[in-house]
Amino acid sequence: MNNVSRIPSYLSPEHLGPWETFLIQVDRVEPHLAPELRPLTPILTRPMRALIVDVPIRLDSGEMAHFEGYRVQHNLARGPGKGGIRFHPQVTLSEVMALSAWMTVKNAVVNVPFGGAKGGVRVDPKQLSLAELERLTRRYTSEIHILLGQDKDIPAPDINTNEQTMAWIMDTYSMNEGRTTMGVVTGKPVSLGGSLGRKDATGRGVFVTTVEAARHLGLEIAGARVAVQGFGNVGEAAARLFAEAGARVVALQDGSGSIANPAGLDLQAVKAWRQTQRSLLGAPGAETIDAERFWSTDADILVVAAMENQINAANAGLIRARLIVEGANGPTTPEADLILQERGITVIPDVLANAGGVTVSYFEWVQDISAFFWTEDEINARLDRIMREAFAAVWEAARSKGIVLRTAAFVLGCERVLLAHKLRGLYP
Repeated sequence: MNNVSRIPSYLSPEHLGPWETFLIQVDRVEPHLAPELRPLTPILTRPMRALIVDVPIRLDSGEMAHFEGYRVQHNLARGPGKGGIRFHPQVTLSEVMALSAWMTVKNAVVNVPFGGAKGGVRVDPKQLSLAELERLTRRYTSEIHILLGQDKDIPAPDINTNEQTMAWIMDTYSMNEGRTTMGVVTGKPVSLGGSLGRKDATGRGVFVTTVEAARHLGLEIAGARVAVQGFGNVGEAAARLFAEAGARVVALQDGSGSIANPAGLDLQAVKAWRQTQRSLLGAPGAETIDAERFWSTDADILVVAAMENQINAANAGLIRARLIVEGANGPTTPEADLILQERGITVIPDVLANAGGVTVSYFEWVQDISAFFWTEDEINARLDRIMREAFAAVWEAARSKGIVLRTAAFVLGCERVLLAHKLRGLYP
């Protein structure tokens, strides 16, 4: 199909960005969909609803500043919208659209009853005080309030947002509604209805799917060499779980730079160093390396847990890992995907690998609505089961159809979404 015909009028062709990546992924999966569902594929190529808002706040100086915010609901056929909110200076409408679409597929892959949504504010949160961040969050929440609700659209943390951000969103929404509504967001503090196990959930999902893939590939986790790009919530949790399982984390990279130690990094020492120095560089027992050396690290497993488009045509040929695991959303460009496929490198796609976070968000939402909470062991056991079952379904689809894991995951997810549309019909 012609991707230009799928571009909404409010998004110019020269600013497709991540949305174009999603459209290419839909193109690649369409031939593998059930014949009766293929005519419905165009439903996936346009978001259901996109809201752009002005977010004015009063700075501590007394001046007024304006920021641009977004909330996109890509598809709600299988349930209320679900997806995080990020604060970042490079947030764009194209990015939020793509992220909301990946959430649609991701939620369907792990078969939780949510649709796909995403939000963001174009802001550098490092330039704002805590009080200014609170005012920004509350004003943004008020502007997108018309879309939110525990049975309509449920935000969660993403880049540069956290459980405190979610607490402000929940409180703002609740004040506007005149009642406390804990289920309107997930990723909240445990004392406000948050779920045990939520902080490590995405990293844990990365680890569980990697263990399953390694088993099929004949790769032992104990003793495996792991490189991790991104040492935030996802990357740190995944690295820690790999180390606890006997793997060696031999390289790390974040915005401050890259470090390595072929014998294995001391993750506790690295984490403590970064907390005080705000940089990986100079961490005890670590050698500083350049970006090219990071990508060519002699590792068995590469976890990418930063942002979009990190693996591209320029560096895909450098990667020596047998297995790539996408802890971030959209970290591999379509061009890089083909290079990795030609080189025989297995990729566990984002819509499967990082679905642990939204799975435990689903658990949190269920617990809030029922006012009955589970133990962390129960949360982890339920998460592990869902991730293993989802991986098994994707692996079998890839094997039976002779396709890569990303295409297989999209086949499962897209067919579930399109089947929901087929059964529901078209209103009016």
